[in-house]
Amino acid sequence: MPKVIASSQPPAFGRGSRGHRVSTTLAEINIIPLVDVMLVLLIIFMITAPMLQRGVEVNLPVAVRSQEIASERLFIDVPISFRNDDRVFIKKESIRLSFLGERIRQMLQERTDKQVFLRMDGALTIQDEMKIMDRLKEAGVQKVGLPTRLPGER
Repeated sequence: MPKVIASSQPPAFGRGSRGHRVSTTLAEINIIPLVDVMLVLLIIFMITAPMLQRGVEVNLPVAVRSQEIASERLFIDVPISFRNDDRVFIKKESIRLSFLGERIRQMLQERTDKQVFLRMDGALTIQDEMKIMDRLKEAGVQKVGLPTRLPGER
């Protein structure tokens, strides 16, 4: 076995071969690009937020004598596309007509008033309305309101 002799000189490679750093590091964070990105994101969200709150387009029929709805109610929106796909909307959630009864039954379990409001497009027929009303009655709905708009409203 060879003998190891301790040397007083540092080795030529490894940790001891590095020299001392002369320059200092810059430890500051430049926040100007961060602020720029945050302002752009803020502007984007300010522009898109009103678009997200928009619901399903329903052209309500016109009625001369209609009253405002005072409190939070359960609305079922029926767009003109109901003729093609048999889909209604509850709080912006698309639901097939075949599942409407069960979904309404689940939503009305905790409520004391078994009342819903059916916002139908004015171009739909009475037969379309009756198909939906039948499903609502099967679900236990006692009253169905039909909201309208005043002649000058849009």
